[in-house]
Amino acid sequence: MYKRKLEPTDDFIAFSAFVSFFPQLVAGPIERATNLLPQFYKKRTFDYSKAVDGMRQILWGLFKKMVIADNCAQYANLIFNNSSDYSGSTLVLGAVFFSFQIYGDFSGYSDIAIGTSRLFGFNLMQNFNFPYFSRDIAEFWRRWHISLSTWFRDYLYIPLGGSRGGTWMKVRNTFIIFIVSGFWHGANWTFIVWGALNAVFFLPLLLTKNNRNNLKPVAQGKALPSIKEFAYMLLTFGLIVTAWIFFRAENIGHAISYISEILSPSLFSIPQFDGRGRAFVAIVLVAIFVMLEWKGREGQYAIAHLGQNWYRPIRWSFYASIIFAIGMFMPSVESPFIYFQF
Repeated sequence: MYKRKLEPTDDFIAFSAFVSFFPQLVAGPIERATNLLPQFYKKRTFDYSKAVDGMRQILWGLFKKMVIADNCAQYANLIFNNSSDYSGSTLVLGAVFFSFQIYGDFSGYSDIAIGTSRLFGFNLMQNFNFPYFSRDIAEFWRRWHISLSTWFRDYLYIPLGGSRGGTWMKVRNTFIIFIVSGFWHGANWTFIVWGALNAVFFLPLLLTKNNRNNLKPVAQGKALPSIKEFAYMLLTFGLIVTAWIFFRAENIGHAISYISEILSPSLFSIPQFDGRGRAFVAIVLVAIFVMLEWKGREGQYAIAHLGQNWYRPIRWSFYASIIFAIGMFMPSVESPFIYFQF
């Protein structure tokens, strides 16, 4: 209201419903009044196409959470909780498992929330835009937890001066926004270092004015990326996984010892840990998941348009196979959403 982007409301029911809107209340997307509040003023009627799309996104969110995130969680927890017993190659595998755990867990929740809202006739903002296909860290942060990243940008980064001013101001503002982002996750030095590390990764792009090079989806309109694009994606993913180690570690010492072992000669050994055979199933599931995400990377979510032109029996069989995979591969041990703690 101060910035004249929204008029004050005198509709107490609409305001209360906006504040307590249940699908995204616990873990986002973080909706602003400018987008969500006006939708409560409008009369909503049931829209079959929106409902179908919402159910499809809920289904994909459940697959992300119950098949990808929860399976990866078993092995990420095993390896991180006993990291001193494992080789560098096993620790790399554990970090990759955690990377897909947190992505499947958090983006899965967002998909369920957005899909549920669409059933009620509400449109929430996209919160994840295939971040692991990013070609640099700046692109990653435009695609990861978009509602929080844009909130920090608009209410912290830009008021501080953003990328205007001299080099010192750019460096200062970048570190402030990333460190505050880390602190937002919890009062633990691991989160602070995680934020600072992302700032270090981001700064070279900002200072060389290359932070807005990759605004369109990678390999747009193509089946495969170029060798250069693939190399940049691989490098960016490696940096992201490194930062996630600090996010997941119990303390700074744990993170440093974890990375130290990765950098040892044991990095070139064959990974060995309990349940390695069963973990192969999780790796195959992640590979299938990545292929489906790649196929649908230009949509709002991976299966938004996949199969829409197929014959109905084939399309329904595809959805049934996802439901079957959820029932077949979801772990028997309950795994709460990671971001409920934040």
